[in-house]
Amino acid sequence: MKRTLIAMALTAAVAGCGSSTAPTADNATQNEASQVAAGQAELGSFGIDLSARNLDVKPGDDFFGYASGSWYETFEMPSDKTRYGAFDSLAERSEKQVKAIIDDILSRDDLNDEEQLIADFYRSYMDTETINAAGLAPIQGTLDQIRAIDSTGDLTTVFGEAWLTGAESPIAGSMWFDRLDPNRYEMSVGATGLGLPDRAYYLEDSERFAKIREAYRAHIVEVLGFAGIDNAEQRADAILALETKMAEAQWPREKRRNRDLTLNQIKRTELATEYPGFDWGRFFAPSGYKLPQLNMAHPEPIKGMIELVNNEPLAVWQDYLVFHTITNNAGLLSEEIYAANFAFFGQTLSGQEEPRPRWKRAVAQLSGTQSLGFAIGKLYVAEHFPESSKQQMSELVENLRTALGKRIDNLEWMSEETKVNARAKLAAFNPKIGYPDVWQEFDGLELSDDDLVGNVQALRRFFNADSVAKELEKTDRNRWGMTPQRVNAYYNSSFNEIVFPAAILQPPFFDPNADPAVNYGAIGAVIGHEMGHGFDDQGSKSDANGIQRNWWTDADRAAFEAKTDELAAQYSKYEPIPNNFVNGRNSLGENIGDVGGIAMAYEAYQLSLDGKEAPVIDGVTGDQRFFLAWAQIWREKRTEQSMLNQLRAGTHAPGRYRSLAPRNHDAWYAAFDVQPGDKLYIAEEDRIRIW
Repeated sequence: MKRTLIAMALTAAVAGCGSSTAPTADNATQNEASQVAAGQAELGSFGIDLSARNLDVKPGDDFFGYASGSWYETFEMPSDKTRYGAFDSLAERSEKQVKAIIDDILSRDDLNDEEQLIADFYRSYMDTETINAAGLAPIQGTLDQIRAIDSTGDLTTVFGEAWLTGAESPIAGSMWFDRLDPNRYEMSVGATGLGLPDRAYYLEDSERFAKIREAYRAHIVEVLGFAGIDNAEQRADAILALETKMAEAQWPREKRRNRDLTLNQIKRTELATEYPGFDWGRFFAPSGYKLPQLNMAHPEPIKGMIELVNNEPLAVWQDYLVFHTITNNAGLLSEEIYAANFAFFGQTLSGQEEPRPRWKRAVAQLSGTQSLGFAIGKLYVAEHFPESSKQQMSELVENLRTALGKRIDNLEWMSEETKVNARAKLAAFNPKIGYPDVWQEFDGLELSDDDLVGNVQALRRFFNADSVAKELEKTDRNRWGMTPQRVNAYYNSSFNEIVFPAAILQPPFFDPNADPAVNYGAIGAVIGHEMGHGFDDQGSKSDANGIQRNWWTDADRAAFEAKTDELAAQYSKYEPIPNNFVNGRNSLGENIGDVGGIAMAYEAYQLSLDGKEAPVIDGVTGDQRFFLAWAQIWREKRTEQSMLNQLRAGTHAPGRYRSLAPRNHDAWYAAFDVQPGDKLYIAEEDRIRIW
């Protein structure tokens, strides 16, 4: 899939697969203010939807079914969704809140500069009459440039401009941080360019994937038809064959996430010697970056891409670029082109029955970090994020920090020498809560109210210029990788920071009026999850200052990896689709975050009780409320196609299996009387306790 030269990727995020316990966005929005004012929990009497449970299911046999079975059996998937859960419910609430902000802007004449940008972009997105009349005209210049390619040099130039034009490239770079000196920026370069979600879609020999490939080929034929290309069937075969060769050259996902393998720094002046056969100067020229050092994240695959660039016919590369330029821009082009693209990527590949309403797609396009997301986020925070929530979250973070510190102190498998470094890293964690301290400025950006593709490209140029202007400066630690209205959270290993946007700090994750056990089991465990990324199989390779180095003794690292191997094996046994299992190795970092996050949050919850017994509420004990809160934030319903995408292309286990993480915690067994013979039972000595 396309990556841009100006993208700043996140190290690890908590979502990736959503789940739901929240009410519908409409009801939640209507009830939110009155319930907060009345001091009432938004969900149930204490913060959990007890009606979602299926009490006929034994918790020890199927904790997901026990916690959320009634909801799962009765909930109807919205036709414009491929999955639905807590993240999706809150995202819908956030969408409606952002839409209300935009509607207010559109209703006024007294707009400031940023509000005018928002108004112009939104109007350009919603102007379907102009967009439909234009057809391919907005990208015709790029298509003409592709048709004029007469050499590998011309081809390389088009690859280098893909970040701007929406074309595609088998090699792409993104601005990131120097992993050996996080105070410096560095370009990270990798092998990319596939149209399907993962190399497995090209290479696995099964009827399921064969049908997907055939449907993809048919989609290529249809898209080439929009460009008036003759012999589309034969040329589609050649494109698919090219992408298959690209897939063969790329690393599997579990290898791509190994930070030891993906740290390969090189001086720019040495590129021609170490990676010959590719005009690197011509490739980077359109972006304007001058960084003297790069990191080649996928060295062998990049060399494989270079070989394909030089040996595959130019005509095939031209067809490849025409296809991807149209399909990558389909959301900005006519409704006819969008519908064709949706028929494959939405319906066939993901199981989505209907497109999302256009206004939702407009809000999503506006809300990105490389769009006007922070301009909207500033307004969103002012209206929907009270400072009291930020203060309560800050307290929760510090409680979790204390709990993890105690757990590190008590680790039997880690020596004191390594614990010193672990404590130092924990002490250096920098929490960011709600919104940035310094907001993105948009000085000099100009947009139109009737040129959607032009607006998107103007934004890409703006952020590229901003990045180029700062590339040789000290890294900006005030920068956020998510906008406040985004329902998610992440850990950035280079800055050793945990980041929680405002939009996730709502029920069922966080409710200031919920019972403490609920908040600790939900947002507390999410905080612990993000902290856990600093100590997962890859995050643990960076120290307190964000520098990638080994701060472990050999014996401690071996003990840690033995435990993580066991966890990978545990998750690899989960089989959501017949003959398609969770990739326990690829999802290992997230699973360590889940198992460790629950342990930290439970420790913090117990510390908050100060030795007192938690009350029983509605027949539910404190420990039961804690684990139910965790399970319900990960309940989800999704299409089978979406599940397959998650298994092959995602780094998170599906929500159903994330909800089962408590089976590694002793307190869960006591809370729900889980006994030998129950399907989820793990003998005490075999439970995986890492942090």
